[in-house]
Amino acid sequence: MTSQATDGTAPTAADAAGSADAAVEHGFHVFDTTLRDGAQREGINLTVADKLTIARHLDEFGVGFIEGGWPGANPRDTEFFSRARQEIDFRNAQLVAFGATRRANAKAADDPQVKALLDSGAQVITLVAKSHDRHVELALRTTLEENLEMVSDTVSHLRAQGRRVFVDCEHFFDGYRANPEYAKAVVRAAAEAGADVVVLCDTNGGMLPAQIQAVVSTVLADTGARLGIHAQDDTGCAVANTLAAVDAGATHVQCTANGYGERVGNANLFPVVGALELKYGMEVLPEGSLREMTRISHAIAEVVNLAPSTHQPYVGVSAFAHKAGLHASAIKIDPDLYQHIDPDLVGNRLRMLVSDMAGRASIELKGKELGIDLGDDRALVGRVVERVKERELQGYSYEAADASFELLLRQEVEGKARSYFRTESWRAIVEDRPDGTHANEATVKLWAKGERIVATAEGNGPVNALDRALRVALERIYPQLDDLELTDYKVRILEGRHGTDSTTRVLISTSDGTGEWSTVGVAENVIAASWQALVDAYTYGLLRAGVAPAE
Repeated sequence: MTSQATDGTAPTAADAAGSADAAVEHGFHVFDTTLRDGAQREGINLTVADKLTIARHLDEFGVGFIEGGWPGANPRDTEFFSRARQEIDFRNAQLVAFGATRRANAKAADDPQVKALLDSGAQVITLVAKSHDRHVELALRTTLEENLEMVSDTVSHLRAQGRRVFVDCEHFFDGYRANPEYAKAVVRAAAEAGADVVVLCDTNGGMLPAQIQAVVSTVLADTGARLGIHAQDDTGCAVANTLAAVDAGATHVQCTANGYGERVGNANLFPVVGALELKYGMEVLPEGSLREMTRISHAIAEVVNLAPSTHQPYVGVSAFAHKAGLHASAIKIDPDLYQHIDPDLVGNRLRMLVSDMAGRASIELKGKELGIDLGDDRALVGRVVERVKERELQGYSYEAADASFELLLRQEVEGKARSYFRTESWRAIVEDRPDGTHANEATVKLWAKGERIVATAEGNGPVNALDRALRVALERIYPQLDDLELTDYKVRILEGRHGTDSTTRVLISTSDGTGEWSTVGVAENVIAASWQALVDAYTYGLLRAGVAPAE
C-alpha cells in the first residue's frame, strides 16, 4: 500500500507497528454496518428475521459493534431493535443505533428522531453529521455555525442520557479538501461534546490510500480526537484506505460483511480483519474467531441470497486455489512458496485445480486432497494428465467440477469406472401446445443390480424431467438418493464450427444436505450434456454415501 506520512516521507515499519500498538492499547474497534449501510446494496432486501440471523453471525465472529439500522426512520429497523433486545444474548458485540443530529434551529431534547434513538434501547448511538461546508448550506440549508451547534447539542444530550456516542462525519475527506478548517471544527465539536470516536467518512469513495493517510495524520495531530474510518469502495481502494487510516492512527474501522453496500460497496470486513490480525499482528477478535471467517462470510451470503464471491480475499473458494503446473510443483515442496498465509488460519483450504495446464504435481496434490494415494506410480499419473488434457480439449472443465474429476481419477486408479447403474437409453420430449404452454416428459431405461428399470416423469423442462425420471428409476434401489438436491445448473455454448453446430458444456451442482459437489458434461446438445452431468452427480452422491458399486 502506497502511503505518505504527514511530513511527506514514506512511513517505516516501526511507524506502522507503533500505530498498531497504540490501537491495541486504546481498545481497537471493529465496527460492522452490514445491517445498515450494507443493506443499501442493490439486490439486498433484508427482513427482520434476516437481520437477526446476520447479527448472530457477526456477534459469533467477534466484532465489537453491530450497527443495526435507523430506528424511527422505518418500521423494520424499529422492530429489529425491539426483537434484538429480547431474542439475542450478545456475547461479543454491542448493538448500535444509527441516526442524525437534531434538526436546525431546534433542541435535541425535542427532536422526535433523537428520541427514537433513545427509545431503541441501544447503549451505543452513531450520529451522522455534515462536515462538508457545501452540504451544510445546500442540503441542511443552515449556517456553518448552526451545524456545529447541532453536532454539539445532540452528542451532549445523548451523553447526558447515558449513551455512548460515535459521530460519522459524512463527506469528510471531500469537505476537508474544500475547507479543512471547517471539517476539523466539526471533529472538535463532536469530541468536545463527548463523542467517544469521530469517524472520518469517505462517503463518495473517491480517495486513495496516500490521501487518506495524510489527512488522518493531520486531523489526529490537530484535534487530538479519537478517529475512525468509514471507506466506500468506488475506486476499489476501500480496504487499502481503511488500513492507511489505521497506519495514520485511526483506532476504529467501519466495514460490512463481504463488502456489501451502496453503489460498489464498503470496506470488506473480512480482508480488513484478516490484515489486522495476520499482517499487523493485532488482536481485534476473540481468540479462535479468525478460523470461523470463511464460514461466517458464506453464511451471511446465504442469508442475503447472493452467491459468495469465489475470488474474495481470504474467504473465497478460489483464494487458495492453484491452477498452473509451476505453482503445483512448488506447492508440493512447500505450500508457503505460493501462498501468503496458511488457509487454515481463516477457515479456508488449499485447492488444486485440474485443467489442461495441469502437470504431474497438480494431479498428485489433487489426489492427496481427495484422499486418493497415487503413490509413486508415474505411469498412472501420466495417464491421468494426458486424459485430462484430452478431455479439456473436447470442452470439459474439471477445475469447476471436482466430483467428475474424482470419478475420472478413481477410474484410472481402480481400472474401471464406478458404476451403480447402466444406461440402456434415455429420451426427452418437449411438446408445444396450441395454448402456448409446453409439456416436458422424459423416459429412462436402466439396469441396476441385475434389474431392468423403465421410468417416465414430467418436469418443468427437459432436464428437470430427466432428473425426475432418473430418481423414479433409482430411489427404490438406492434410497440414499432421496437426500440429493440439484442446487445450480449452468450452460455454456463452446465455439462451434458451422452456425448452430457447436459443443455444449453443462455444470451441475448437487447437495446432499451436508456437502455440495459439481459435475460436468459435454456433448453436441444441451440435453445430452446434461445427462452426462446428472449421471456423474448421482454416481458421486452414492459414492459419498458409502454405497458399494453394483457388480
